[in-house]
Amino acid sequence: MAERVEIFEMGPRDGLQNEARLIPAADKIALVDMLSAAGFAHIEVTSFVPAAWVPQMADGAQVMAGIARRAGVRYAALTPNLRGYHAARAAGADMVAVFASASEGFSRANLNASIADSLTRMEPVAAQARADGVGLRGYVSVVTDCPFDGPTPPDAVARVAAALRDMGCDQISLGDTIGQARPEAIDAMLAAVLEELPADRLAGHYHDTAGRALANVDASLARGLRVFDAAVGGLGGCPYAPGAAGNVATEALADHLAARGYDHGLDRAAIRRAADFARSLRKRPDA
Repeated sequence: MAERVEIFEMGPRDGLQNEARLIPAADKIALVDMLSAAGFAHIEVTSFVPAAWVPQMADGAQVMAGIARRAGVRYAALTPNLRGYHAARAAGADMVAVFASASEGFSRANLNASIADSLTRMEPVAAQARADGVGLRGYVSVVTDCPFDGPTPPDAVARVAAALRDMGCDQISLGDTIGQARPEAIDAMLAAVLEELPADRLAGHYHDTAGRALANVDASLARGLRVFDAAVGGLGGCPYAPGAAGNVATEALADHLAARGYDHGLDRAAIRRAADFARSLRKRPDA
């Protein structure tokens, strides 16, 4: 049997969060429902952050209330603080995620805090998730390159990943936030992180801004990673990383993994339909 690799779908949250046009909640719900039909085990639906931070996600509770939940799918939400955590849980999130940076410059731009302070802020969320028995995912941004500080030292990524592990994160997703990583940089970063966590606790989150996301996936597969984040249609980007548009497209990643002999268990025709719909949301005129 082919070895299994999971694609963790990020389109509804990381894919749409940076779109300039406010996407109607009904369209977000339709996208999630199309993804649910494709066979994903995890879909990150929205984030519960202050609307002033990410206006596109202000309707998170409405979207969570409107989706048609499928058995076997866990619906996740990004939650930066306890207020966001409680809102996500009230909306029915099956798992939550917290996020940190591996560089001081990006941490201050994204979270208005040092790395140490941002980790301290996350501890109450992690503690509550543990108490509630809720799955907790951690994101580490700018794992190879930072738009403010330049190259990110691998040991800095390992330290943040270890802190998230100690906080109770079940899985840690390592993000090439500005999409400039090269396979050799990914390999060096993973060598350091794997000193702290096993490969089965890690995921790769690689933007395709420079066209190297799939090569970076290959470097990560060689290091033992078997979970990768992606967004249908290649939508997305970080509002705090100028020019970093474009998560790796789910459909491209699914085809790439299948060609390499891995089983992702997804309906590729359903993914393509969802990708077409996701791209259409970007092209529609403002209401």
